[in-house]
Amino acid sequence: MGLNSAMNTSLNGLALSEKAIDVLGNNISNAGTNGFKASNVLFTTQLVRTLSSGAGSDVAQGGTSGGTNPTQVGLGATLSTIKKDFSQGSITSSSNATDLAIQGDGFFILNGSDGKYFTRNGNFSLNGDNMLVTESGMLLQGFPVGEAGEINRQASLTNVEIPLGVLTRAQQTSKVAIGGAVRSSGTIATQGSLLTSAAMVDGGGAAVTDTTLLTDVRLASAPATTLFSLGAKLEFEPNVGGRILGLPGDPPLVTATTTVGDLTSYMSDTLAINGSADVLVDPGSGLDVGVALVGGQIRVVGNRGTVNDITITGDHLTANAVGVNLGFQKTQTADGESTLTDFVAYDSLGEKVPVTVSMYLESQDSNVSTFRYLIASKDEFGVNQGVSSGTVSFGSGGQVVASSSEPFGIPRDGEGVVTPMEFSLNFDSMAGTAPAEAGNAIRLVRQDGAPPGALSSFVIDDTGLINGQFSNGLIAPLGQVALARFPNTQGLIEAGAASYTVSASSGEPIVDTAGNLGLGNIQAGAIELSNTDIGRNLVDLIMYSTNYRGNARIISSIQQLVNELLVIGR
Repeated sequence: MGLNSAMNTSLNGLALSEKAIDVLGNNISNAGTNGFKASNVLFTTQLVRTLSSGAGSDVAQGGTSGGTNPTQVGLGATLSTIKKDFSQGSITSSSNATDLAIQGDGFFILNGSDGKYFTRNGNFSLNGDNMLVTESGMLLQGFPVGEAGEINRQASLTNVEIPLGVLTRAQQTSKVAIGGAVRSSGTIATQGSLLTSAAMVDGGGAAVTDTTLLTDVRLASAPATTLFSLGAKLEFEPNVGGRILGLPGDPPLVTATTTVGDLTSYMSDTLAINGSADVLVDPGSGLDVGVALVGGQIRVVGNRGTVNDITITGDHLTANAVGVNLGFQKTQTADGESTLTDFVAYDSLGEKVPVTVSMYLESQDSNVSTFRYLIASKDEFGVNQGVSSGTVSFGSGGQVVASSSEPFGIPRDGEGVVTPMEFSLNFDSMAGTAPAEAGNAIRLVRQDGAPPGALSSFVIDDTGLINGQFSNGLIAPLGQVALARFPNTQGLIEAGAASYTVSASSGEPIVDTAGNLGLGNIQAGAIELSNTDIGRNLVDLIMYSTNYRGNARIISSIQQLVNELLVIGR
C-alpha cells in the first residue's frame, strides 16, 4: 500500500510540473504578443491519509499519558488555480495612429461574430468599411455622436468608424463677430427714401389693383399703350446707397399670369427693405416701410441711413432687357450717418447664405451714441429679405457699452436643412466710434460656419475621443472609444487572440469612457506589450524542472524497492 501510494503521489507531482512548465512555455512564447497577460500556477495539497488521529493528555485525570499527535501521510499536490497577471505591460510608441494602449485598468470592447469580447491588445487598423478592427477582424466598440454633434454616452455602443475622405460635414453659422468703427459725429437718421410711381390703369381705365395682370397695365398718361408683353422676363436692378441690387443671374419675374401684386412683391424682395418691429414706420413720412400699391401707384418707403437710400430710374426695371419706365418720383431722401458690410454665412447643409448688415446713427446725447443695425439676406432662390434689426450703443469714450445680440432666424427651404437658420451678432470686436475724417467701416471679423468639407485626418485623445479634422477647417467628434472593467477580472475566460469573454464569476462589464471609474487613460499611437517576465519565468522553469526530476527520482527509487521484493519472492 505504501509503495503504491508513493508511486501515485510522484506521478501526480510529475503531472503538476508538466502543467507548470506548460504555462511557463505559453508565457515565454507570448513574450512578443501585444497586450498578452502572463499566468502563474498555484498548487495546493490534496487529501491526506490519516494513520492516527492522536490522543489528548490524561494527566489531569490522574493518568500517565501526555497525549499523542495525529499521524498523517500526504497524497500529493493538486492544481489550485492558474492565475492571470493583469498588471500593466510596457507601452511603446507606434507609427500607426489607430494603435491604442490603455494606461491603467480597463479593456477594449470588441464585437465578434458570436458576441462581445474584451482585450488589452490595441493593435487596430481601418478595414474597407472605414471601421477600426483587430487583426482577427473583430470590431472596436465606442459611443456614437448624437444629433447635436456631441458624444451620446447614453446610447448603445456602435462600431467605431473613421471614414477618411468619405465623410463630409458642414457647420451652420451660429455666431458672427462684427468689427470696425463708426462715426458718431454725423447726422442722426430721421427718414428713409420715399418714391412713388406714376399712376397706372388697366384696359378699362380703372386704377390697377394687386390682382391686375401685368399684361393689362398702362400708364394713366398713356392708356393706349400696354407696358408689358405676354411672357416677358422682368428684371429689377435698383440703386441702393450707390450699389446695384438684383444683379443679373437672380431669378427674373415672368409676365405670364403675373399680377401687379407679384411685381410689388418682386420689387420688395430685391430691395430687401427691413420691416421688423423696430422699423415698421418711417419717421420722416409716417408711412409704413416697404413696397405697396396705393391708389394705382407703387409706393416705396425705404430704411434710414444714406447707405439705404433708394433710387429707381427708367432703366432699373427691364422687360426682355428693354427699360420699362414707371415714372418713379423721389420725394424724400434717406439721411443719417451709416455704413454696411456684406459677408457669407452657412446653413446646416453648408450652403452659402449672403448676409448684409447696415448700420445708421439713430440717436445721440452727450454720453451715448446709438446705432441701429439692419440685417438682410438672400435665400436659396435669390430672394432678398429684411431679417432683423437691433441696436449698438457707444459710450463717450467710443467704446461699445451695450448691444442687442438676440439670435435671429433666416428662413431656409429644402430637404434636410434646418430652418430657420439662427445666428447672433456680436459687436464686442468693434474699435468703437471713429473721428470724422476716418469715416465709417464695419467688417466681418469671424463667423463659426463652414461649407461642406471631407474628413482629412483625425486625433484620438487620452479619453478615447476621436476628433476629425475636415478639409474646411472644421473639427468635430466622430465617436469615443469605450472601455470596460469587471468586478472580478480573474473570472474572465481567455478566448484566444489576446481576448477574453465574460463568465459567471467575472461579473457583468462596467462600461464607460477612459478616465472614469478607474478605467485608466488611452494613449494613441502606442501599443501595450506583453507583461511576461522572461527572467522570472526562466528561473521558475529551472525550479519546476528540478521538481520534475525529483518526482522521477522517487519513482525510480520505488521501482528499485519493488525489484528487491521480487528478488525475495524468488
